[in-house]
Amino acid sequence: MQQRFQPFTRLAAIILLVIGCLTVLRPFLAAILFAAAITISSWPLYLRLLSRCRERRSLAAAVMSVGLTLLIIVPLALVTWNVADNASDFYDQIKTSLGSGTLAPPAWLKEIPVIGEAADTYLHKLLGSREELLSVAKNLLEPARRLLLGGGMVLGSGVAQVSLAVFVSFFLYRDGKAMLAALAVGMDKLIGAQGAAVADTVSRTVRGVMYGLLGTALAQAAVAAVGFLVAGVPAVALLSVATFLLSLVPVGPPLIWGGAAIWLFNEGRTGWGVFMLVWGMFVISGVDNVVKPMLISRGSSLPFILVLLGVMGGVLAFGFVGLFIGPTLLAVGLGLLRNWTGEAA
Repeated sequence: MQQRFQPFTRLAAIILLVIGCLTVLRPFLAAILFAAAITISSWPLYLRLLSRCRERRSLAAAVMSVGLTLLIIVPLALVTWNVADNASDFYDQIKTSLGSGTLAPPAWLKEIPVIGEAADTYLHKLLGSREELLSVAKNLLEPARRLLLGGGMVLGSGVAQVSLAVFVSFFLYRDGKAMLAALAVGMDKLIGAQGAAVADTVSRTVRGVMYGLLGTALAQAAVAAVGFLVAGVPAVALLSVATFLLSLVPVGPPLIWGGAAIWLFNEGRTGWGVFMLVWGMFVISGVDNVVKPMLISRGSSLPFILVLLGVMGGVLAFGFVGLFIGPTLLAVGLGLLRNWTGEAA
């Protein structure tokens, strides 16, 4: 009788142990998944670096971690700090102008075709009436404050999550070969002969999605930097890094090149402002509309609708790093389903 229930007892103990481990690791799950995606994507580079370091795993892992810090954490932290600093300065300027009564519509507003005159007249009327201005401010300031606060919290949590992911990635690099050997044995016992095919599907899918997202981000940042340089926009490096980071969000880059266009208009450089708008809509956003679906779909065979749902659902589930984790998890799931059903990718 006791031997009959022994397998069920073992299974229950294993399930409870797995639930307990997941409960402990839950706060760090997003960072661990992101670290795993980074490690899988850059594993070939790590192996080449390891051979150059004469198989010193800790040294090679440390070099990779430092590289990730310089490429990801430092730019993200700089953008977060600059966004918070500039938002505070902008708020102070608006508050001072409202208090002194010197706030007025920019001169270039009249020059905008079709709507320029009407917008300029409305803003003069609005800024000239304290009652109307207070009414509009009540309706807009609180949503704007919530938007800025939410954006700052997302970026701040993103810095923390990415920092933890880079820390975890050090150990994944250093002990990666041993982990892969243990994983291969485990998958062979669980799945059998299909274990190697499943592992290959997972690695190819993760690399395809990560290369697609990062490739698109780099392309958008490059063409945005060209536009900023040609138009004479200051802080090209910072704006390019911000474009790279925000390109992972469906409506992110227009916030950067749109802001650059407004700055150009406000400086009286109307022609360059129009150029920035055209460059942003047709070139920068064109890269997102063409390159991202092409790279991701080619690398992982993931339909674009799943990429979009993965990005949005990933952010809701995991925060900033969900931009990477969401599409990657959906791509892995779809790849395993196709492998199981025998469907061609």
